[in-house]
Amino acid sequence: MTQTSDSVTWLTQEAYERLKAELEYLKGPGRVEIAKKIEAAREEGDLKENGGYHAAKDEQGHQEARIRQLVQLLQNAKVGEAPADTGVVNPGMVVTIAFDGDPDDTMSFLLASREYAEGDLDVYSPQSPLGSAITGKKVGDEAEYELPNGKKAAVKVLEAKPYSG
Repeated sequence: MTQTSDSVTWLTQEAYERLKAELEYLKGPGRVEIAKKIEAAREEGDLKENGGYHAAKDEQGHQEARIRQLVQLLQNAKVGEAPADTGVVNPGMVVTIAFDGDPDDTMSFLLASREYAEGDLDVYSPQSPLGSAITGKKVGDEAEYELPNGKKAAVKVLEAKPYSG
């Protein structure tokens, strides 16, 4: 899944189907399961000191937040489109960078939203400091971004290829 702007997200067909199935489960059987847990805990008595009840209510809150997140994500999704293989860094691409231009100090990652990737590939958000700095850069370009400690880091784009899953 990749952000092409702040509101549009592109997804592979597989990612779209996976997220849609998760949403359907959470809205249906997931809500029923949570309601049963809450009811069972409620029957145990005093709610003030009922850890199971509070845990179930917390789980319900997290589940409802995930439902809202998925609804928004899927409403703004563009399915089946991938970035062009132009050597320009865009969301949906696997990017290899060198730190401080050192070809021996490199890192490869997917520039995308976390829901997009499956497997061992690290994912960096296009809105992250690194993602923002390299988006739109071409292979060979250098960029600078701010680290969490406030210092600056320089990177050079070595490769940018569309993610193929």
